[in-house]
Amino acid sequence: MEDKYVKEITAKSEDFSQWYVDVIIKGELADYSPVRGCMVIRPYGYAIWENMQKLLDRRFKETGHKNAYFPLFIPESLLKKEAEHVEGFAPEVAWVTHGGQEELAERIAVRPTSETIICSMYSKWIKSWRDLPVLINQWCSVVRWEKSTKPFLRTAEFLWQEGHTAHRTEEDAEEETLRMLEIYRDFVETELAVPVVKGRKSENEKFAGALRTYTIEAMMGDGKALQAGTSHNLGQHFSKVFDITFLDQDGKLKYVWQTSWGVSTRLIGAIIMTHGDDRGLKLPPRVAPIQVVIVPIFGQQKEEILEKSRSLYQTLKNNNFRVELDDRDEYTPGWKFNEWEMKGVPVRLEIGPKDLAQNQVLLVRRDTGEKISVKEADLIPYLTDLLEGIQTNMYKQAKKFMEENTREALNFEELKDIIENKKGFVKAMWCGSGECEKRVKEETGATLRCIPFDQEQISDKCVVCGKEAKKMVYFAKSY
Repeated sequence: MEDKYVKEITAKSEDFSQWYVDVIIKGELADYSPVRGCMVIRPYGYAIWENMQKLLDRRFKETGHKNAYFPLFIPESLLKKEAEHVEGFAPEVAWVTHGGQEELAERIAVRPTSETIICSMYSKWIKSWRDLPVLINQWCSVVRWEKSTKPFLRTAEFLWQEGHTAHRTEEDAEEETLRMLEIYRDFVETELAVPVVKGRKSENEKFAGALRTYTIEAMMGDGKALQAGTSHNLGQHFSKVFDITFLDQDGKLKYVWQTSWGVSTRLIGAIIMTHGDDRGLKLPPRVAPIQVVIVPIFGQQKEEILEKSRSLYQTLKNNNFRVELDDRDEYTPGWKFNEWEMKGVPVRLEIGPKDLAQNQVLLVRRDTGEKISVKEADLIPYLTDLLEGIQTNMYKQAKKFMEENTREALNFEELKDIIENKKGFVKAMWCGSGECEKRVKEETGATLRCIPFDQEQISDKCVVCGKEAKKMVYFAKSY
């Protein structure tokens, strides 16, 4: 029975895509909804998002940003104001054509992103250099009518945050764009234990309507890249279209410089695919809804062990651990072990008759499976250090995987061979031509993920055309 329970998850090596869905469904993170391409985020999955939200929101507020909320509905005329922007989103926009039985005089878009509605408001609010900078973020959902969907990674509706800022100068806007990218890098690596490569998107891959797009790229367990967060310097594209002007200190009327940046619930997908194994989820302690689960093993001393378990539960709770006591009678301890392993709880605390007699507990790590006996008197400091150690170890393991699956290519044949026959990132030199970039995509299915800030000189020739190379870039297949 217990073995079968674990075998319900497809092996990662057998079918990574099915393994991913199995972990989500059986780990009770989300479920499919009756609406095409949409998911229901279940309480356990939503608790992960809430923890992520708190940690990110704190970072935003520490850097002077404030939360606001803008409408879900965007009039077609607003969306069409910036041609490049609307063209980039056109295939994915969901339209409202009727209100009740009445056909609307103008179609209304269901928010695919909020640049246009926010810019229309900024044009009303910003009048003088004294009004700048405007540093606003909103937590909301967006709708993009995706053809192919997968829970958390790509759904018709998903949760995210989107920051939208306005500045006096181009330098201020660029500084903000890079500041927010660094906040994302720090958050994803520190709190989610997911290593990333930080850099700039190519012209072909940048956000529609942006001057420059910066990105953090993570490597998933199957070697594919996942864009984990983006930050865009929008320049003055939108401010000129929406007439967002201010009277500067020199008495001249000028257009503001803008940024936008966002991360979404796809980061939950990143946690699953970076850390999970054949037994299910492995959650980083900093965002895990439950950091410690207490599983009593009754034997002949059920009441005493139950009483001790409840006392330990209260002690841990009082010390700000996110803790659960699994005192269900209808399941065996082994069944419970499997369930909590599948849900990725970082530490399992077992207490049985022998532990009770020796005033100790048994701790089991989800990341390594290691079992450690700890005296009850030492439990709080030991657990504090242990959770931090698990967080660090999960990052190190993911970093090692990324390094082992990042390779260099000196010519196009090598590039194709690595992408077709191996997995992971390919570092290669690039001449800067969009045509060379397109050729890689057409012939291998891989895209140019980013031009990293940390540049290396692999050779002096473009991996595709052999002409003089300008930058080292990362290519990979992606989600």
